[in-house]
Amino acid sequence: MAQPKRHTKKILALLIAAHNEELVLENTVISAIKAGMKKEDIYIVDDNSSDKTTEIAIRLVGVTNTIKVTRSGKGLALTKAARHFGLIKRYRWIHIADADGAFSPDYFRVFRKEIRVKYAAATGYVKSLPGGIVSQFRIFEYTIGMELHRRFQALTHTVSVIPGPTSCFRSDVFEKLNFANKSLTEDFDVTLQIHRNNLGKVQFIPSAIAHTQDPKDVKDFMKQITRWNRGIMQGLIHHKIGRRPQRIDFYLSYQMLQTGLFFLSYLVLAPYLSIHFNNPAYIAAAFLYDVLIIFVLTILVAMRTKQWNIINAFPNIYALRWLTLYVFIKTLFEVGVARKYAKPDGGVWNTAGRRYKPTSF
Repeated sequence: MAQPKRHTKKILALLIAAHNEELVLENTVISAIKAGMKKEDIYIVDDNSSDKTTEIAIRLVGVTNTIKVTRSGKGLALTKAARHFGLIKRYRWIHIADADGAFSPDYFRVFRKEIRVKYAAATGYVKSLPGGIVSQFRIFEYTIGMELHRRFQALTHTVSVIPGPTSCFRSDVFEKLNFANKSLTEDFDVTLQIHRNNLGKVQFIPSAIAHTQDPKDVKDFMKQITRWNRGIMQGLIHHKIGRRPQRIDFYLSYQMLQTGLFFLSYLVLAPYLSIHFNNPAYIAAAFLYDVLIIFVLTILVAMRTKQWNIINAFPNIYALRWLTLYVFIKTLFEVGVARKYAKPDGGVWNTAGRRYKPTSF
């Protein structure tokens, strides 16, 4: 007697949420295909775009793999799409990606080879697409973040955020996560959900490189990091970080304390000593020490990435670093103290005027 066929799940689905992404969507999908994804395993959800996003999606992956939903925000749009396409039942892993990214030529081949079912989720290595001064700063920021912080987080199982350009979830874990959390940074909130609910560990796959498009100018950069920092503060408050004995609590509390002590040293202690002893050398020494440290790190980043032009961009890198720290402190008081934006009630993103045609990497 013939045995009934066993219905086995396919390994990996790619799910992309998009809102008014006609400038970048095609590059992202083509990049994914070149990186090892089949068209039939790529799914696109259009969050009520007013441009040609849906038409482009249908042309690239077909009408059966495209859905347009009413304005929902990224998290809810992903949830609706996963349900509509039945991804949880059909795939072992669901990979989410931003519509403005790109993948290294072997990204998904590496992902399939390296990913392990003992992990709840996995993430790769984030790099910037070529761009202006913001991208030069992000080369510095991402390299330090991936080479030092992310490797340490992976070793200690304290990965704090599974970023939008490279985020993959085991399908049974995906089903338990609330992507429609209305946070300004839904990826950070989802990562904290994994830690809080003890759903498993997060795997870091450094050989899987994903590229992301950075803001085109400082004005857009300010908007982006303001949203990011507000979303981070929302997550810290909502998940009561620092009030439970989990690894993620200790790690994030340490990060907050470290940043706070840095500001106290440079903006309070050094000025106080200079005034108290009537000697401006304290401020000068603190400033020169900081410049030296960041310059050395910039050289090391250039050596690691082989992108020597960022050494020439050091003045911009140093300025944007302080701008980033300023926004962090501003939102810390704005959300953490004044409780403005403290309750997650966003989740709807808008890329109008921010996108630009991607270049090769």
